Amino acid sequence: MNRTWFVTGAGRGLGRAIAVAALERGDRVAATARDLAAIDDLVAGYGDAVVPLRLDVTDRDQARDAVRAAAEALGRIDVVVNNAGYGLFGTVEEITPEQLRDQLDVNLFGVLHVTQAALPVLRAQGSGHVVQVSSSSGVAAWPGLGGYSASKWALEGLSEALAQEVAGFGVRVTLVEPGPVDTGWRDESGVHAAQLPAYDALRTAAWHPPGSSSPADVARVVLAVVDADEPPLRILVGDLAVDAVLPITEERVAAWRRWEDLGRSAG
Repeated sequence: MNRTWFVTGAGRGLGRAIAVAALERGDRVAATARDLAAIDDLVAGYGDAVVPLRLDVTDRDQARDAVRAAAEALGRIDVVVNNAGYGLFGTVEEITPEQLRDQLDVNLFGVLHVTQAALPVLRAQGSGHVVQVSSSSGVAAWPGLGGYSASKWALEGLSEALAQEVAGFGVRVTLVEPGPVDTGWRDESGVHAAQLPAYDALRTAAWHPPGSSSPADVARVVLAVVDADEPPLRILVGDLAVDAVLPITEERVAAWRRWEDLGRSAG
């Protein structure tokens, strides 16, 4: 079955890899980007299978217009991929309130805008799949990524509630939680707070895992999830994500157990 996709941030990185993987197998894609020039080559390479749409996800009206245009051009929308986002690097003391607000505006409110625009289409169809590109930092947190983690943890909570709310309409939700992906996320597209010398030792000692997943490999996982008869609510993607998050999650449960009696004493 050929599917129709609505992919945000399709101009580069993971969004582009997902769009290309879908197009390569014969699906049609509404590919969105803030700058349409970034997806000119997709249109040149795949022709009418691509619907190019300008979209800044922080603009709610633009999100509604883009979804409406995609639905009209494609006839339906089977998969919505909320991929647009960026990284914010700095300790909690270093990041500015403005940097955190901007991070939430894209990574959280941008997803909200697109999701709210798409849900009436998916509900009317009685089917659809919302794929939220979260992160291993959406279920665990590390020094220097508190602002980014805050945006992804908020996305996780929003999406877990969403999954329960729309299940009765035949709409599925999956949170894709990759570890590091080779997209220039830390350097080319990231925002870095001014550094305080007090945290230099922490930065030196911080764990910088070797290697990363390729965007194409993550895209392959996304397509497999979308094709699954019973897709998961969450999936950790990449060895680094699995190896880092599972022990943290196990220790989290163990800590709750250790303090369970005291917690229960509150009645």
